[in-house]
Amino acid sequence: MSYPGPDDQPQYPQYGQPAPYPQQYPSAPPPGYGGYPQPPRNNGMAIAGLVCGLVGLLIFWFVLGPLAIIFGGIGLSRAKRGAPGRGMAIAAIALGVVDVVVYLILLLVLLSSHRFVL
Repeated sequence: MSYPGPDDQPQYPQYGQPAPYPQQYPSAPPPGYGGYPQPPRNNGMAIAGLVCGLVGLLIFWFVLGPLAIIFGGIGLSRAKRGAPGRGMAIAAIALGVVDVVVYLILLLVLLSSHRFVL
């Protein structure tokens, strides 16, 4: 059995000398599938109008009815330009109108009662 001598050792670059690198960078990998499809964006104004209309009906607060009509109108205009939520925008406008009408009816009932004095 023979042992390797000093001449059989692999040659390493000397300290301070750069290691030999290839002259060109490797090519880029091929393009992938493009990732996951983006979920459809929601129409925030239609959602805000719907929430204002529902909460306005539940607590009979007059401010929320007109806000529901405004937010629903903005949401409907965005839906006409391609955003989702057309049904929510229409429901927000309808709930806002119902909210205002119910508030006005309650106001008329209170004003017509003999006990209510301004």
